[in-house]
Amino acid sequence: MKTIAIANQKGGVAKTTTAINLAASLCEVGRKTLLVDMDPQGNASTGLGVGLEKRAQTVYDVLLGDVSPETVIVETSTAGLYVIPSTTELSSSDVQLHNVSKRSFLLKDSLANPTLRRLGFDYVLIDCPPSLNLLTVNALVAADSVLIPLQSEFFALEGLSQLMLTIREVRQTANPGLRVEGVLLTMHDQRNNLSQQVEKDARDTLGDLVYNTVIPRNVRLSEAPSFSMPALSYDPMSKGSLAYRSFAEEFLRNNKDMKGILADV
Repeated sequence: MKTIAIANQKGGVAKTTTAINLAASLCEVGRKTLLVDMDPQGNASTGLGVGLEKRAQTVYDVLLGDVSPETVIVETSTAGLYVIPSTTELSSSDVQLHNVSKRSFLLKDSLANPTLRRLGFDYVLIDCPPSLNLLTVNALVAADSVLIPLQSEFFALEGLSQLMLTIREVRQTANPGLRVEGVLLTMHDQRNNLSQQVEKDARDTLGDLVYNTVIPRNVRLSEAPSFSMPALSYDPMSKGSLAYRSFAEEFLRNNKDMKGILADV
């Protein structure tokens, strides 16, 4: 079971869109996937069709109580894709956890639960909030690696330095094995000179950390959450869906996990 935190403290970078559609793409090729919604906005939960009526218990209860994570897992309409949902209640967790010992390790300890491990997930994706708070730190401590969506817009690289510093601090203090999985360029418009310049700057600055796959601006990616489904289900042949499938193949190839991927034959 490999755990990946999807993080960027800047909002509006297609972080949740990436979490949902990467998870769906992995499931399409037979990888059983768990998405942990660590964002108090609960957009990943909503985008996967998990309504409030299905969120009697959430990741909040896992972090603050004696609730085992496997008891709050909700199956989605996408075969092989499961979610630990969240609600706005999670926004109070920073205050609630202030005096809790080892508060940065709560998610890591929960995901290490043997019963959860026996469910046989290949990947756990953690959708982080758009900030570098205790919830994001919990995700970084629990993760094997960090996937960073980076929007193809002005100032895109400026906010990255603080995230990299946080990753380095977590690596030095709580999770020595944490690494950067890669940087995914999102919201890219090939016709726009600015998008092309941001891509060039990112590749010049970050080198091989930047994925070859680029996620385009695509209206289907924006519409799909309102129908409570991944774009891959909403419009399987849209440019956005095809891009996330391509990204999933590159992601799996980088992880030397190509079983059943025809593109590798």
